[in-house]
Amino acid sequence: MLAFSGRDFHLDDLEKLPVPASLATRIKQCAVNAGFDLCGIAPIGDFRELRVFPDWIAEGKHGEMKYMEARDDAGELKREALARVAPWARSVIVCALNYNTAHPYSIQPPSIQPISSQPSTRTKTQVGPDEFVNVVTRKAETETDECVRRYVILGKVETGESNDANNDASKSERANAGPDASRGWISRYAWGHEDYHDTVLRRLLSTEDGLRRLFAETEIGAPSSGDSLQLRSYVDTGPLVERVYAKYAGIGWIGKNTCIINQQMGSWLFLGVILTSLDIKERNVTEKDVAKKDAAGNDATQNHPAENGLTADLPAPDRCGTCTRCITACPTQAIVAPGKLDARLCISYLSIEKRGAIPDELRSLMGRHVFGCDICQDVCPWNRKAPVTTAPEFEPRPGLVNPSLDWLAEMEPGEFQRVFQGSPVRRAKLSGLRRNAVIAMGNSRNKKFMPTLKKLSEDPDPLVAEHAQWALAELGM
Repeated sequence: MLAFSGRDFHLDDLEKLPVPASLATRIKQCAVNAGFDLCGIAPIGDFRELRVFPDWIAEGKHGEMKYMEARDDAGELKREALARVAPWARSVIVCALNYNTAHPYSIQPPSIQPISSQPSTRTKTQVGPDEFVNVVTRKAETETDECVRRYVILGKVETGESNDANNDASKSERANAGPDASRGWISRYAWGHEDYHDTVLRRLLSTEDGLRRLFAETEIGAPSSGDSLQLRSYVDTGPLVERVYAKYAGIGWIGKNTCIINQQMGSWLFLGVILTSLDIKERNVTEKDVAKKDAAGNDATQNHPAENGLTADLPAPDRCGTCTRCITACPTQAIVAPGKLDARLCISYLSIEKRGAIPDELRSLMGRHVFGCDICQDVCPWNRKAPVTTAPEFEPRPGLVNPSLDWLAEMEPGEFQRVFQGSPVRRAKLSGLRRNAVIAMGNSRNKKFMPTLKKLSEDPDPLVAEHAQWALAELGM
């Protein structure tokens, strides 16, 4: 794997590589020319991470996401083995695009900048007989322009430096003690001016064009399945688990929150894959080989590839260590074990994929989240210095960072279509977005929402009306 916009490898460095460059390097150059930040190459295999997928489905932990149950003619799960649906494929090119923007995290007060942008000092403050909080203070350019980053772990304000918060804090407290509970939160991946599926797919298709030109103009490499190069691009829609192939392409390791984490870029990454008919030259990979990945995450064994052969990248070593901040911070405890997620409890699933009523016991734990959830990534130490994207498509649309709950809850169909045209927010549908907004109103503990909720309790949409009645009860009416 090469990180094209990180500290370890820059576009200008491509010109300094030995000539002729390896096939893998030329392929990665096609990806960076198309605008990707990271690119790696994975073999197609029976990876151990895929073997648990059938049990995950059988246990119903995917919830109502029926598309994950897709099976082939033999009744086998498609996503369990890529060879079942694409027998011609021999390798997978995995590309990643950074979508992080210079805006606050969901766990930060809206007036401050992200953690990566400012220096800090840390103080420990006693707030009770046996309760202490760690507060990180970040000063901007002037002495008076002071801002404080805080987030809640188990009901107490923490910095992520320790997980010793009081375990007796209620789940409701964990969800509701936020930076500004009177405003909603839309996951940062959905802020942009274009649906990320379109943004990433456009770059994948551009990479495909570059690959076809590469093979038309040179004689390096040769597809093993037929006489012509076969390519097929996917963004979330393919018959494979992208993060598993991202791991084996060296893009990053699979964190305890199930996200791909890159050592330089963090986890704010969109993944896209290109299935190819290019055969992988096998090499014996040992734990020692994986350890050869340098501090920047580069594969040292790629420096001397076999001539005219395509070698896969080494899998990224796991660098989560003993950290469990993502597990501790999850309000609904959806991360049931390191690397294991019960989607039915996940706020992202509840606010996007779940249709109909949200279970009563989960509503108060959703906090202010109206579309998606970023908490398990916000608290991740690897995102402290995550770089800001250079892709203009991911800059937020007006009003989507800490949006007004009144605005969302009373949104009309025409406005929904206009505001979220070409946005992933449309997946929740207007009814689901309004449902989520009234839940957030109830969780805000702010009685200013009572007039709006009284009106919405008689809304023509029974889903909105029922959740508005619940929110009114939460506010004491």
